[in-house]
Amino acid sequence: MEHPGFFQRAAPLALGTLAEKLGATLDDKADRALAIINVRTLADAGPGDLSFFENRKYLAQLRGARGRPGLGARGVGDRVPRGVAAVVVPAPYRAFAQALHIFYPEAHHSKVAVAEASDPLVHPTARIEDGARIEPGAVVGREAQVGRGSVIAAGAVVGYRVTIGRGCFIGPGASITHALIGDRVTLHAGVRIGQDGFGFAMGPRGHLKVPQIGRVIIQDDVEIGANSCVDRGALKDTVIGEGTKIDNLVQIGHNVVMGRHCVIVGQVGISGSTELGDFVVMGGQSGAVGHIKIGTGAQLAGGSHVTADVPPGARMGGTPAVTLTEFGRQIAILKRLARRKTGEP
Repeated sequence: MEHPGFFQRAAPLALGTLAEKLGATLDDKADRALAIINVRTLADAGPGDLSFFENRKYLAQLRGARGRPGLGARGVGDRVPRGVAAVVVPAPYRAFAQALHIFYPEAHHSKVAVAEASDPLVHPTARIEDGARIEPGAVVGREAQVGRGSVIAAGAVVGYRVTIGRGCFIGPGASITHALIGDRVTLHAGVRIGQDGFGFAMGPRGHLKVPQIGRVIIQDDVEIGANSCVDRGALKDTVIGEGTKIDNLVQIGHNVVMGRHCVIVGQVGISGSTELGDFVVMGGQSGAVGHIKIGTGAQLAGGSHVTADVPPGARMGGTPAVTLTEFGRQIAILKRLARRKTGEP
């Protein structure tokens, strides 16, 4: 059965009406009566969806768009393909955030247990399979599902419509919202899954929150260490691949897609929309900027920080990260310079 989703979407709006609400102008060829039903990424948008373009990294996706309106800054009209209506605004990302507020008015806060004060800790609409164990003080929210053999430890919160597979362990004090969890997943104490991604449209008059309407998908046999956080996606899903192992105190941003059997060591930070291939290893306190790809089998040394795409199988170190061979050369040069400065042989 298909999951019903976590947020209710508002009724469709005519493109002309939406443009007025956003303070936007339309090109002459735009159909002002076109019904806009949703807000989606350039890659996923279809007819009737509104998208936006601001980051040049996604120019190829803009060129591939067909038959859909898109928010863009002045001058973007020359870049959109035929059949795409350019909705021109001064700040596309901010207008995108405003559109999300219009279509998803409830999404500015996470949906947690969705229970009344008089409800039991395990909501009557929750589906708990035989053999699952809910410890004292755990909360299982409305329409949530917990599979056979899973344990929800004391003080944990399983939120509205969250799905937990079979043979899982959800540690004490952990919280899960807006997430679909596979089988045999271990989430240790204090893990936070599915909270808002860090999305704000910055501006001189303040920063407008961008509603985060995506989910977190955690595949089978994943283990996540204590007090680590996995943010839900903005429009798309944050995905943790099968068999991946994540240490304590790791931060995974919204829209991150992580491959199978990755190893992520303590205090790593992965910024939003970064993609990791299979079997990637990130050493302690390493990090990755957003919107890059780290290839299958790549290894990042502890304390290193990558700022651009990493090819498959690469071994990187330093800040900004370079190949370990180049990093070794840099360290050797610095040592020689230091000896000259001090007069050492």
